[in-house]
Amino acid sequence: MWSPAEGKSVKCHLCAHRCVIQPGKTGICGVRKNNSGKLEATTYGKISSIGPDPIEKKPLNHFLPGTSVLSMGSVGCNFRCDFCQNWSISQEYTMRGLRTIEPEEIPRMAVGFNCKSISWTYNEPTIWYEYTLDTAKLAKAAGLGTSYVTNGYMTEEALKEISPYLDAMNIDVKAFTEGFYKQRSKARLQPVLDTCVLASELGIFIELAYLVIPGHNDDSVEFRKFARWVVESLGPATPVHFSRFHPDYNLRLAPATSMDSLRLAHTIAREEGVKFVYLGNVAHCDEENTYCPNCGHLELERYGLRLVQNHSKEGKCSQCGTDLNIVLEVK
Repeated sequence: MWSPAEGKSVKCHLCAHRCVIQPGKTGICGVRKNNSGKLEATTYGKISSIGPDPIEKKPLNHFLPGTSVLSMGSVGCNFRCDFCQNWSISQEYTMRGLRTIEPEEIPRMAVGFNCKSISWTYNEPTIWYEYTLDTAKLAKAAGLGTSYVTNGYMTEEALKEISPYLDAMNIDVKAFTEGFYKQRSKARLQPVLDTCVLASELGIFIELAYLVIPGHNDDSVEFRKFARWVVESLGPATPVHFSRFHPDYNLRLAPATSMDSLRLAHTIAREEGVKFVYLGNVAHCDEENTYCPNCGHLELERYGLRLVQNHSKEGKCSQCGTDLNIVLEVK
């Protein structure tokens, strides 16, 4: 995912920044380096965090619900979010202390932990691309599901290459204005929206996450525009998660998100036709459960990011048979 550029510089084709990198320097991500005129993936196999999670923690509520996933992350990010909730490995990190695990080991670890899938998460998986691609191929051969928890800033060519081996994505849509992305993340909104649409067209199952930050992206008009775009561009059955912000990193003056603000986003999304809307990063609430959008029956009950009751039948409502857009198994 790179090509030679003028002089001894290289151009990275992995994310939408498409960095031109001078010799000895890295791209915006901080981990893809121009090493003597070749692009080096310096974090290949380097892991900061790894372990089993409930799949609902990603959050993926409609992908293999109730199962465990082997989650793993490295370091670095191609965004510069001043509100980052995981900044210690994405923004201000060190390469010291990282564990090296070869791709062949990952499926065996997943099986050993009784996980049904593998997820690349914690930091941005796009900048870990070669390692995730190699591991995803082995995971699929072992019958495991795969997922990205991502900011969605991939290029079309990168997404198309990995798509046969990537079953699901939780994509952060951090706001619905270009101004927010430019000021708060040093990126652009449109490439993220393009990734959402392309991923859906490629057959990757997607859920969206929107971190609600008071005074920055919590306007009711913005909520409505976002929800309307989801329905029109991705379909009303696309699950959407509105998550609570807590003051962190370089945005400590903004207050934590109120439940009233989260419930406003939830109400607006439902009004605009989104069938499955959830609230996250909060203590137990009714809005983490899945109700049939047709008859209103409680089908999947959750508590503390864990599925505690599943009344659905083969991914359909147990009462009226409505399709709940649930992935029960992977190919």
